[in-house]
Amino acid sequence: MPTSSQDDTRKYIRKVRRDLDDEYRDRASIDIQLRLLRSNFFYASKHIACYISMPDEVDTSMVFDRAWRAGKSIYAPVVDEHRQLRFVRVLRKTRLKKSQFGLWEPVCGEEIPPKKLDVVVTPLVAINRQLHRIGMGGGYYDSTFSFLNHNRSWLRPKLIGLAFECQKVEKITPNPWDIRLYRFFSNAN
Repeated sequence: MPTSSQDDTRKYIRKVRRDLDDEYRDRASIDIQLRLLRSNFFYASKHIACYISMPDEVDTSMVFDRAWRAGKSIYAPVVDEHRQLRFVRVLRKTRLKKSQFGLWEPVCGEEIPPKKLDVVVTPLVAINRQLHRIGMGGGYYDSTFSFLNHNRSWLRPKLIGLAFECQKVEKITPNPWDIRLYRFFSNAN
C-alpha cells in the first residue's frame, strides 16, 4: 500500500504535469525521447518494452517508430484479467484498445517474458535522484520486476524512466517492494 506521502506527491505531480503548456510538453517530449534514442540503452537493445503514452505523459511515439525502423522488437504492457503485467509485441499494424484503466494496449500479439527484455521504458509520476519512482499506485511494475531486487546478478532488463523536469522531487520514501530504476531521462539531464 503506498504511503500517504506518496499519494500526496502523486496527486500534486499529476496536476502539475496535466497543467503543462502543450507546446512545452511537445518540445520536452522530443528532447527526452532523443536522449533515450541516442543512448546505448537503445542501441544495444533488441527487445524493448515501452508504455504507450497518455496525453499528459512524456510522449513515447518516437521510441516505437525508431524501434520499428531499427528492426528491434518493441512490446507494450498489458494488464491481464488476473491483474498481472504482460508484455505484448507491437507492430506498426497492431490494433490497440483502451484497457479498464483507460490505457492503450495491444489487442493481441506475441508475448515475451519480462526477464527476456533488455530495456523497459517505465511510466512514472515522480522520480528522485536516487532513482526511486512513484508510479500510478497499482504496483504492477514492482511486482513484475521483483526478481531484480532478489538477485543482483540479473543484468537485464534495465528499467528506464522518462520524465519532465517538473516530475523530479527531492524525497521519495520507498516501500520495501519498490523497484528502483536503472536510469531516467528528462529534458534537463
